[in-house]
Amino acid sequence: MRFLFTVQGEGRGHFTQALSLAAVLRKHGHEVVAVLIGKSDSRQTPAFFIDKIGAPIFEFDSPSFTSFYKQKRPNILISMANNFLRPFVFKDSLQFIKHKIEELKPDKVINFYEMITGMAYGIYRFDKKMGIEMITLAHQYVLLNPHYKTTAEQDMKYYFLRMLSRITSTRASKILALSFRDMPGSKKKKIVTVPPLLRSEVFEIAPSDGDYIHGYMLNAGYFDEVSEWHEKHPEVPLRFFWDKKGADEVTHVGDNFTLHKLNDEEFLRSMAGCKAYATTSGFESLCEALYYSKPTLMVPVHVEQEFNAYDAGLSGVGISAKKFKLNKLIEFVPDYTPDSNFREWVHQAEERFIKEIFE
Repeated sequence: MRFLFTVQGEGRGHFTQALSLAAVLRKHGHEVVAVLIGKSDSRQTPAFFIDKIGAPIFEFDSPSFTSFYKQKRPNILISMANNFLRPFVFKDSLQFIKHKIEELKPDKVINFYEMITGMAYGIYRFDKKMGIEMITLAHQYVLLNPHYKTTAEQDMKYYFLRMLSRITSTRASKILALSFRDMPGSKKKKIVTVPPLLRSEVFEIAPSDGDYIHGYMLNAGYFDEVSEWHEKHPEVPLRFFWDKKGADEVTHVGDNFTLHKLNDEEFLRSMAGCKAYATTSGFESLCEALYYSKPTLMVPVHVEQEFNAYDAGLSGVGISAKKFKLNKLIEFVPDYTPDSNFREWVHQAEERFIKEIFE
């Protein structure tokens, strides 16, 4: 079969999920005809994805969570206002997706939590008019599962995230909810619980216990925060990754603090060899940390990552904080107890995805 991928271009996780699924589909004799990436001006598609996806890439404008305070924590209301004040831009994006689907005529579309794609399916009904079904894939869809229980306070907090999840999955034939652990799905809501999609490189690297803290910051605004901590604790080696536009491959902040431009293989090797991990709570890297049994400090940037951190905490991934308080992470290391069933769950991914996509 011929598949078209559409990918949300914010953060690292959706890209690595797309790489993983592309490899699985090709292994079983199928083709990824193209990848459409919805992105904002502040983001660039990572080089590792461009180099490894093995399919034509096309970019278009799509809503994003705007970083308004030192590029740190996006305000979802400001983000929504900014995005919906750009209707003509997104009208062009809707037309772009329509044109590409009509031009490429894939057998199915796999949507990695991209909003404009969901809107396009709602407007143009490709499933009904062209027989091209859409399957959506993301961790956030766990929130749409009636078996996933949240409190009244959490329901208020995650209201917009649930709304976004419904928009991205409009007219989807199946919603694949990536999860840290197995749970029942919902036939009525077309939701199926599936394991995380970790790349094959994760399984090829043996973890070891290093002396440094490995880190990932989604937004460059956290640099000042980490630098301030480093000045007080220069004896602790820090190896952080970021995707700041125009940054050098390696930035030496101090003898014991380096910043690396995001490179997925280097990122994984650094993760596997670290003492502990500090992150802005992307789902994919939390799964990698749990697979390698690395104690983790989670500092969510926006509501998606707040949910990631909450759900990860239920599986023993690590602890949460509002700032990069790395001393809190160091103190947590001796008490870290990872989920012993996680590796077995991850190893079921290929079989489960093939079953659900082709069923």
